[in-house]
Amino acid sequence: MCGIIGYIGSKEAYNILLQGLKRLEYRGYDSAGIGITDSKTGKIVLNKAVGRVEKLKGKEIKGTIGLGHTRWATHGKPTLENAHPHLDCSGKIAIVHNGIIENYLELKDRLKKKHTFSSETDSEVIAHLISENYKGDLRKAVMESINDLYGTYALCIIHQDKKEIVVARNGSPIVIGLGEKENLVASDVSALVEHTKRVIYLDDLEMAVLKQDSVEIFDKDGKKIEKNIVTIDWDLTQAEKAGFKHFMVKEIHEQPDIIRNTLNLEMPKIKNDFKRIFIVACGTAWHAGLVGKYILEKHARIPVTVDVASEFRYMDPIIGKGDLFIAISQSGETADTLAALRLAKKKGAKTLGIINVMNSTIARECDDVIYTRAGIEIGVASTKAYISQLIVLYMLAESLSGKEINGLKDLAAKALKTVDLKVKAQEIAKKYFRVYNFLFIGRNINYPTALEGALKLKEISYIHAEGYSAGEMKHGPIALVTDQVPTVAIAPKDSVYSKMVSNMQEIKARNGRIIAIATEGDKDIARYADDIIYIPKTEEILTPVLAVIPLQLLAYSIADMRDCDVDKPRNLAKSVTVE
Repeated sequence: MCGIIGYIGSKEAYNILLQGLKRLEYRGYDSAGIGITDSKTGKIVLNKAVGRVEKLKGKEIKGTIGLGHTRWATHGKPTLENAHPHLDCSGKIAIVHNGIIENYLELKDRLKKKHTFSSETDSEVIAHLISENYKGDLRKAVMESINDLYGTYALCIIHQDKKEIVVARNGSPIVIGLGEKENLVASDVSALVEHTKRVIYLDDLEMAVLKQDSVEIFDKDGKKIEKNIVTIDWDLTQAEKAGFKHFMVKEIHEQPDIIRNTLNLEMPKIKNDFKRIFIVACGTAWHAGLVGKYILEKHARIPVTVDVASEFRYMDPIIGKGDLFIAISQSGETADTLAALRLAKKKGAKTLGIINVMNSTIARECDDVIYTRAGIEIGVASTKAYISQLIVLYMLAESLSGKEINGLKDLAAKALKTVDLKVKAQEIAKKYFRVYNFLFIGRNINYPTALEGALKLKEISYIHAEGYSAGEMKHGPIALVTDQVPTVAIAPKDSVYSKMVSNMQEIKARNGRIIAIATEGDKDIARYADDIIYIPKTEEILTPVLAVIPLQLLAYSIADMRDCDVDKPRNLAKSVTVE
């Protein structure tokens, strides 16, 4: 969601912070700002903008210590006043904050007696609270202040009289980059790798003090501690478009390689002695979990429950010893999934993470972790991370059952043929990119594929789209069918093909227009569909991997034709680190 970057060193900070913010743009935001201790005046100077980071260009502030921030609005609209960094009343202290302070109104009422507020945000109270507690030692003032905060935070603070950045974390990710005569801090390693690959991940309730030539880490009691230094194993070439118009379409085309790389992973040894499996995730990862239920129950014969993470922790789940809890998250920082994980651990379940970002919080807190190795995913709408999650779930089913899934090793080559369907997707998109509503239907293991196809379209094109189990159409959604509401039917030649065809006939009988995702060689499907995208033949259990690719391409083509900001859709964030 929000992005943080901080720098202290011997170089001019402004452009370093600006470039760091651009690296964080994929996380989603609606305003941005930079604050630097001006080298001439010694005062903190701010530059803020509503909208894109690009608006901060050309207004450079001279100085070697500073903070940058991209804000995704929660408390208060996107305005200059609500953009970070925030100052205290004296203007000597500047803070940037990711997370939500739940008791901010109580703190604000208390502080109003002596402090004047200029924004609607929960974050501004932190600046005034630190100011209230400051007695010359910034770290101690921050430590005393965070004891009053109820909620989540990744915090970076500077004081114009101090050559240091103080950092604190509780619930929102923060990572420190170790450089040569310079140090950095960010909410995501993507903002750091241009400068260093040596990083330290802070855990909850830890603090750090960054100076030009040192970094000190402290625990919740203020005791100095040592932390492992991690070396990042990816470079900036993964964060470049490589000639593609958007990151999303580049990442769609990377999927055959992602499948191949993921199949080469070494799986952790997990005993098949679980009574039940719980899969918990959000958004696209939840759809992967739904596919996982079909895979694991069919192949490993263990009962599986799949829950949305934001609901799991509030339903008093019956989970405990003998159960396996699987958390699926691209970022490894998803707040709801992390909270669900902690609840499952508290109740005694064995925990496993399927995570894309190494050393992320969920990855560190799970008993075991399988890294999907999809590489950095810049497009907010997940594509290659979803595919890699599916592949890991197939491999997990093989591991738990001791049996191979036929056709899995051939899937990368078939996916390579499928990504070449871009031209066909564009032809179909030209017919439908001006409509206002879409339906997606599927059955059995491709019901989640329908959900994922609808999500992709609504995320990036802003067309209203809904996914349904095809058998449920007659129980309500079929009332929506007209010649102006196209239906995408995922209909490979599988065990429910005849049922799927019957559902398609119901739609055609009501003048509905159908786009079918079908198996190569299926000529009969032309009787029921207006447009067809053919995918290679594969085992039924593997069809979700191939069927989702044309849905990604169709959503991309439609969004591009509508001139949407494909990689940074409105209101959305790549990493959702607040509830």
